Amino acid sequence: MAHNWSKGTHPLDSEQRHKSTPAQQESSQNDPVPTVAGVVESAKEAASGDEASRRLLLRVIQPGLAGLMDGSVSTLAPIFATAFATHHPITAFLVGMAAATGAGISMAFSEALSDNGELTGRGSPVVRGAITGGMTFLRGALHTLTFLVPPLHIALVIAYVVVAVELIAIAAIRYRFFGTKWWLSMVQVVGGGALVFAAALIFGNA
Repeated sequence: MAHNWSKGTHPLDSEQRHKSTPAQQESSQNDPVPTVAGVVESAKEAASGDEASRRLLLRVIQPGLAGLMDGSVSTLAPIFATAFATHHPITAFLVGMAAATGAGISMAFSEALSDNGELTGRGSPVVRGAITGGMTFLRGALHTLTFLVPPLHIALVIAYVVVAVELIAIAAIRYRFFGTKWWLSMVQVVGGGALVFAAALIFGNA
């Protein structure tokens, strides 16, 4: 069957097909061609960065946040209940330090004994326990120190401000590292603190 080529549409021979214009040759020379080794190396670097971030989150930030939350919230009830019931700042201070110390020890053992890190990749249980316990004691002791101020009403005002700053800091950490919406984090953290403070009011004025 004969091919009916119209005028001016003759097929290019093999040499013409593979010819390219100088502009095309220059463009192809300037465009970098990614090699397989380069792609693999880039993927390894990205994976390494993601894995490092994941380890930091699981081994440091999450245990520390758990301690901050427990220290800021769980110690509020005994401290403020004692202050409302006795009207003696030094008594509230002693109770608060005892509560912070007990909570720190409890949270340290709870974190260390709950996960040895082998299956979850969360690292050394001793390190995680120390981080959690230390943060728990630090937060509990921080607002307890305000009761070293002799007048009770001034100590309470300072304590309210310190607790508010602590709760905002916790909400900010959850927003920054865990992707929790800012308003939702504030509602959850402040709501938990409000419930504990309500318990302090109830038992302190019973």
